[in-house]
Amino acid sequence: MFNNSVREKIPPDVQPESPLEQLEALSSHSVTTCLGEEAPAVTDDQGLTSMMLRGVAHGAKDTFTLLLTRFQSCNPGLKFSSVWPDIANRSFLIHASYTTDTKSREENKNTLENLYSLSVDITKIRRLKEWVLLQDVAYIKEIAGILQEMGADETTVANIIERCPEAILHTPAEINSQRTLWQLVCQNEKQLIKLIEQFPESFFTTKYQENQKGNILFFQELGLMNNIIIRFLTSAPNIFYNPVEKNKNVIETLQRNYLNLGGSEANMKIWILKLLSQNPFILLNTSTAIEDNLEFLQKNDFTDQEVLQLLSKLKGFIFQLHSTTMQKSMLFSKNIFKCSDQELKQLVLKCPALLYYSVPVLEERLEGLLREGISIAQIRETPMVLELTTQIVQYRIKKLSALGYDIKSGNLESLNGTKKDFEVTYGKIQSKKERPIFNPAAPLHIED
Repeated sequence: MFNNSVREKIPPDVQPESPLEQLEALSSHSVTTCLGEEAPAVTDDQGLTSMMLRGVAHGAKDTFTLLLTRFQSCNPGLKFSSVWPDIANRSFLIHASYTTDTKSREENKNTLENLYSLSVDITKIRRLKEWVLLQDVAYIKEIAGILQEMGADETTVANIIERCPEAILHTPAEINSQRTLWQLVCQNEKQLIKLIEQFPESFFTTKYQENQKGNILFFQELGLMNNIIIRFLTSAPNIFYNPVEKNKNVIETLQRNYLNLGGSEANMKIWILKLLSQNPFILLNTSTAIEDNLEFLQKNDFTDQEVLQLLSKLKGFIFQLHSTTMQKSMLFSKNIFKCSDQELKQLVLKCPALLYYSVPVLEERLEGLLREGISIAQIRETPMVLELTTQIVQYRIKKLSALGYDIKSGNLESLNGTKKDFEVTYGKIQSKKERPIFNPAAPLHIED
């Protein structure tokens, strides 16, 4: 009935399960981990193989890049084409002034000796970012000294350099400026050195210090707490690379539209701060994209109050969608569920996934549910199940079936929610099954 053009390969226990839940994971991020993936080598126009992208991708600095990749795999219609070149160029800027032709260069012996003296694992750097070892100038002792001034011990210094080798290519002046900048939001240097150890790439991106400072001050004026700004610096650093005027323009556009949609002045600040803390990546959109997508919703007969409701549910993610993709997804859902425009609107309000997932993704998930014996009527009753991947649905059905729960004859609410939500539901069903049935007519055995 449906084609199989899209297949998500996500293990059953992987959470969050949808793009919005990935943003929720970012919102609740306690600044304890740093993302990293190995990226392929890139060949330039002259045929030289660049080593810039060997090794760990730019960790927290590229968190947004990684999220874009995940979102794009589920949502081919997302408006990332206009953002991507700028992001990509920024990822390369740190390498721009360095030689990356590893075949014609030898490793800098002084660099190697200084790294060995700090107990740095050279093999890790060779494997991940060998080009760093080829540079004529490195500031190993100076950078190590600055980190030690902030309270880092020898092991911490070695870990930081191993994870972000290009740190040694920055001048002491650049790092001290960055240190001063981050102290605007950090309680003390003990907290700062912990952040550097966890998110070295974010800290050692020094190209946009003026923009970073301006945006930090702007976010503080806006009312964001310092711990939220720290989370942005470590997990969404790209938003600080924008000129502060660009970010102000996006915020003003959101504020203006919030009021135009019937929001109150009293609640506007709270709404903006909540939206921004949940999804800071809205600042990478343009004011035009925001206006266009709001206009699309209004043209599809969503009331102002309903548009506000969707904005809150989607956490600003709607601004990263194409109106054509949303239109196709809504038409697909209308045909599948055989509903009127008004009924479709209620389904979308109940399950925004019908709006932000592309047709191929919706097809694949519907097909997976039907294979499990679930009917279209059941799905229409509980459309939120479409927020789950087919693999997660199969895993949950299998667990519930082991308890004797027949998903085909019941509602689908037991399948819904995050991993934690499902575990709570599963636990309730399990305890109910194991609880002995009390028979009030049975005689009580009481000893004399």
